[in-house]
Amino acid sequence: MELAAGRVAVVTGAGSGIGRALAERFARSGLNIVLADVQADALKQAADDIASLGVETLAVVTDVSVPADLEALAAATLDRFGAVHVVCNNAGVAGKADPWFGPLSSWQWVMNVNFWGVVHGIRAFLPHLLGGGHIVNTASVAGLLPGFAPSYDASKHAVVAITEDLYNDLRVAGLPIGVSVLCPGWVRTGILDAERNWPASLGDVPPDGAMAAITHHVRRAIDEGATPAAVADAVADAVETDRFWVIPHQDFLDVAIERWHRVADRLDPDPPEHVPGMPPRSQIVDELMAAMGAAASES
Repeated sequence: MELAAGRVAVVTGAGSGIGRALAERFARSGLNIVLADVQADALKQAADDIASLGVETLAVVTDVSVPADLEALAAATLDRFGAVHVVCNNAGVAGKADPWFGPLSSWQWVMNVNFWGVVHGIRAFLPHLLGGGHIVNTASVAGLLPGFAPSYDASKHAVVAITEDLYNDLRVAGLPIGVSVLCPGWVRTGILDAERNWPASLGDVPPDGAMAAITHHVRRAIDEGATPAAVADAVADAVETDRFWVIPHQDFLDVAIERWHRVADRLDPDPPEHVPGMPPRSQIVDELMAAMGAAASES
């Protein structure tokens, strides 16, 4: 669909990172922007900056894990602009707790935001797109290739699956709604600090698990990753050309393809020796084993 001036784009997780870049990219095409985020101060700053580009903006503090918040976001969008054309279900988090021995609350938080937030966003806005529009769901290369963190991988695999189902269902129904799934690799965002928005309803922030031992590698990979603006450009191109897959990192896609070659040969899982942007697997394993040994000796 054409990204024409006067149309309306809604972006969740718009206070920072990819979400903010998406809002800015659509605004530069003349679209009016509805920005949603759970972090009020970041949301206000983003909305003020986007408004300076000469488009109308609406900022709505939104917890995507709460269905009523997404329904309220849709209602506010229609009340302000009378229509919606692009919906980016982009909000996402990553937990650091041990997935197998840590508290279940970390799983609940990640799934509530990354998976249920997308479900709630689709259900809230889809009825208002029946005349034409486009939905973009943010997944990750972790939705194509496990090995990052179990809760994150699970949530992103789920997003890829439901987005493909949505795409196929809308095609069968003959509805003029485009669907894209975004699967980026390393991008310069603050996702490693997502626990700044940990919900009080889930109790205390869980302690970091053993994976904290390699967080410095992940942070470096993120810092050296693609810019959010480059990812937003790829998304805008997919919306304009009506493409489903948005995979900005070919190196990660190559690793995912190699994994599926093993699946096709019915071979047992074997993590790649080298993940783009990270040290060799052997080094990662050594660092994790050392961290787990140190933790065991302290307990």
